[in-house]
Amino acid sequence: MRYEGTIYRPPSEAYSLIIQHTIGCARNDCTFCSMYKDKSFRIRKPAEVIADLVDVRRRCRGPVDKIFLADGDALIAKTDDLLTVLGAIRQIYPECERVTSYGAPADILAKSPEELRALYEAGLKMVYVGLESGDDEVLSAVKKGVTAAQAVEAGKKLRASGMKLSLTVISGLGGRARLKEHAVLSAKCVSEIKPEYLGFLTLMVIPGTPLYDDVESGRFELLTAPEVAEEMILFLENVDSEGTVFRSNHISNYINLRGTFNRDVPRLIAEVKQVMESEAYKPEFFRQHL
Repeated sequence: MRYEGTIYRPPSEAYSLIIQHTIGCARNDCTFCSMYKDKSFRIRKPAEVIADLVDVRRRCRGPVDKIFLADGDALIAKTDDLLTVLGAIRQIYPECERVTSYGAPADILAKSPEELRALYEAGLKMVYVGLESGDDEVLSAVKKGVTAAQAVEAGKKLRASGMKLSLTVISGLGGRARLKEHAVLSAKCVSEIKPEYLGFLTLMVIPGTPLYDDVESGRFELLTAPEVAEEMILFLENVDSEGTVFRSNHISNYINLRGTFNRDVPRLIAEVKQVMESEAYKPEFFRQHL
C-alpha cells in the first residue's frame, strides 16, 4: 500500500488504520486551509481501496480496531461504492469496531436519509464535519461553500441516521471584526445540532493561504490570546447542547479545556477567566496548526 501526498487525520484517529478512499479535497477553496494542496482531487475506485485493505491485512497480523477513510471528504463518493468498501472491511477486518471519515455538509445533504442509514448499518459510525463558524458572513469570507443553516441541516440529518457527529469550530476565524458574531452564532448552531463531540481549534494563519495574505495586508485582524479567551466565554455563555463532549485541547489552542455540556459550562468559564487573570496562555512557540 502506498499513500498519495500528505496524509491528514483527526487527532482522535491517531491509532486508526488510514485508508485513502479519496485523494485530496473535492472543494479545497477554504481561505484558511493549507491541506491537500499537493494533490489533485479524485475518488478512488472500490477495487483500489480494497486492494489496500488486503495488502495491510497481509502485512499486519495484529488487530485493527478502527479504520479512518481519508482524504478530505470520503463521504462524497457514491453510496454504492462506499457500501462496497464497508462490506470489504467487515469481511477482511471482522474485529474492526468502527469506520469513520471526514464529510462536508454538502456531501451529507446530497445523500438521502436511507443512504446515510445504510452507510451507518454497514459500519460507518462517525463523521467529522467542519462547521468552522455559525456566522454566515464569516463562512462566506473564508469560502466555506455552505451557509450556517445548511450546516445545521446536514448535522441533524447525519445524526438522525444513527451516526455520531464530531463537529469542529475554529476560534478567531471571524477576526476582530466578527468576534462576537462568530462566538454567539457558532453557539447557536451547535445548540441546534447537538453533536456528540465538539472540538475547538484556534486559528493559525499559514503562509501561502489567502487568509495569510489578508492578515499581511491588514484586511484581517487576528485575535490576541485574551481576545480568543473572551470569544470562548461568549460561546460558552450561549451554548446549550446537553451531553456534547467538548474539547479545546488541540496544540493550536491558547487554553486547554475539556468537559461535557451543559453540566461543565460553569467550570469551563471559570477556567478561562482564571487563565485570563493570570495571563497563563500557551506560549506562541508551543502552538502549531497541525
